[in-house]
Amino acid sequence: MSAPGEPGGRAGRGGGALLELDRLVVGYGRPVCAPVSVRVAAGEAVCLVGANGAGKSTVLRAVAGLLEPLAGEVRLRGEPVDERRAAFRRQVASVFDEDAWFGELSVAEHLELVARGHGVRDVQAVVDAELAAQRLTGAADQLPVSLSSGQKRRLLLAAALVRPRALLLLDEPEQRLDPPGREALAQRLTDERDAGTALLVATHDVVLLRRLADRAVVVDDAPAGGTDGRGVDAAAPCRVVDAEEAARVVSAPGP
Repeated sequence: MSAPGEPGGRAGRGGGALLELDRLVVGYGRPVCAPVSVRVAAGEAVCLVGANGAGKSTVLRAVAGLLEPLAGEVRLRGEPVDERRAAFRRQVASVFDEDAWFGELSVAEHLELVARGHGVRDVQAVVDAELAAQRLTGAADQLPVSLSSGQKRRLLLAAALVRPRALLLLDEPEQRLDPPGREALAQRLTDERDAGTALLVATHDVVLLRRLADRAVVVDDAPAGGTDGRGVDAAAPCRVVDAEEAARVVSAPGP
């Protein structure tokens, strides 16, 4: 069942919420957006939409345990997120807009190291399959620095998808991808959701949003009132809407 105030969808089809954001307030000294409250079940995708700079990436970083919340909570399987815990890292794979890889390793070597480090058994088969899925087979022996912008993005996606995961956190994964790459991404993430993975995805891509999202959070400005914690706690949370309403938000012309 969806949380109160959340539009329906596949929420809860995998049981209870795997990920819970409870009046989460994020920022750097002061809030960058209104509080976020949403639950994500296994086999469900929730998208974060809003203008550039609205705070979507900051919300994702707090969910990943990379940023301490100003207020509220993030829980994975009922436990507060803690990026230092091995149990948390085993379950959560993420892609941010950062080139995070081992520069001295080839593309294939990097993926093999990630897979081995996360206990993948048939490493070679898994890596080869992911290289093919990301159209990187021909670049397997190259260093990441030599890749094109789109190839680098696909390498980051491959590193998240070559390892086990219960939750995928993706920050605008469509960035730098060509049309075939975006189509492949939409299909892959839909397959991930349907196989039982929970997804929290920040995106500006209307096609991806409509194909993937069960619900979406419209991340927008925090209400006026400064940084007073009690004022933030009393603020109305960001809206949770269905995919069509979120697509209208993404498609709306800027100011």
